[in-house]
Amino acid sequence: MLNVQVPHHIAIVMDGNGRWATGRYLPRVAGHKKGVDALRACVRHCGERGVKVLTVFAFSSENWSRPAEEVSGLMDLLAMALGREVPQLRSEGVRIHFIGDRSALSDKVRAGLAQAEAATAANQRLVFNVCFNYGGRWDIAQAAARLAARGEPITERSLDAEMALAHVPDPDLLIRTGGEKRISNFLLWQAAYSELYFTDKLWPDFDGAELDAAIADYAGRERRYGRTSEQLRGQGAKKAA
Repeated sequence: MLNVQVPHHIAIVMDGNGRWATGRYLPRVAGHKKGVDALRACVRHCGERGVKVLTVFAFSSENWSRPAEEVSGLMDLLAMALGREVPQLRSEGVRIHFIGDRSALSDKVRAGLAQAEAATAANQRLVFNVCFNYGGRWDIAQAAARLAARGEPITERSLDAEMALAHVPDPDLLIRTGGEKRISNFLLWQAAYSELYFTDKLWPDFDGAELDAAIADYAGRERRYGRTSEQLRGQGAKKAA
């Protein structure tokens, strides 16, 4: 276990599955299957390191525009993963939440998501949020729509309470694999003060050592939230006294 400050909440854009497969002359779906293996290991690593919340970007609302064969393969992979992974996650104390618009998903997939959430609802070791058919703009819009439908004022506080991740604190650290340096419509509201970490490592190759490197980088940063370094030092001195 790392002897550094560990983020309470880590969010990850799992990028690079397709390129991992293409580089090995494999179909893109093979990369997504390998990505599931990497995700399984990442959940375990986070639990071992004391992370309390893990949120991953599994399927964006923009991913529907990908080739139909790849989208179909991703849906099949989700169904398979639900049946295979949920019992193990339940035994390890992981609570699963699926975040996103479920209206476009099949009845079978929606039922599988609900069953997985119900089966792990009592767990408390790690909250595992899987963003599926999710987009940050959708999240903000649906929160505002809920408030408007109830005739309630739209403020920062009221919007925050209606966001899809209102059940957990905002991410402390947001990681993106695959070499791209953008967050691609992921957690636009929640990532306002997240520390960003970008790595060239493709997601299927993201392992415990890579996670440790991201956490160590995070631990070396000063999180000021609009304050000055002097104010933080003064606050630390008061606590010490």
